Order: sequence, then C-alpha cells, then structure tokens
Amino acid sequence: MDEMNQVPNPPAYPQQQSALPNSTAALVLGIISIVCFCCCNFVGIALGIIGIVLGNKAVALYNQSPGVYTEASFKNANAGKICSIIGLVLCALTVVGLIAFWVPYTTWIMELIEQYSF
Repeated sequence: MDEMNQVPNPPAYPQQQSALPNSTAALVLGIISIVCFCCCNFVGIALGIIGIVLGNKAVALYNQSPGVYTEASFKNANAGKICSIIGLVLCALTVVGLIAFWVPYTTWIMELIEQYSF
C-alpha cells in the first residue's frame, strides 16, 4: 500500500545553461582594441586592458562551475582575452615606435632650424 501512495519522481530536465556575463563584452573590446591601434593608441590600450580583465573574470567564473554556463560563451571570453592581448601589444608597440621616432626627429628638426636661422 505504501507503493501506491508514493508520488513518482518528476522527469529530470537538463539544467538551462546561460551565457557568461561579460564574455561578449570582452570579445567586442578586444576587437575594437585591435582596430584602434591604427589611429588612437591610448584608447586601444585602455580597451585592451579592460577586455583582458573582463575575459579573465569570465574564464575564472566558467572554471568554477562549467556546467552552468555555455561553452560558446567560454570560447567568446577566451577569444576576447586573446584579441585584447593582441590589441594591447599592437597599441603599445605603436606608442613605443612613435616615441622612438619622434625624439630623434624633433632633435633633427631643431638642428635644421638652428643651422638655417638668420
């Protein structure tokens, strides 16, 4: 009689996975930081740093509980982190190159001005 009064277990439904927070933002910031290395390096450096931080947080959150978040959002966070690193390096190298070029160039211009001044 106990068997008849028992409620059957409900069917197990798969747990709904959600996207990692800020994984898409990390990817977008990484892509924009790569684009910014041509024209506005300091903006690209800032966006690259923010993208790396957001990507690291998203990857750490995924590693704590991988079953809760989708694998696609994990891949977006990794791609965003990689793009941010690439953009940061490109922007930093461009700034260093501009500084390395600008100092000798201005010195040369000043010497020309002094040489040909009346």
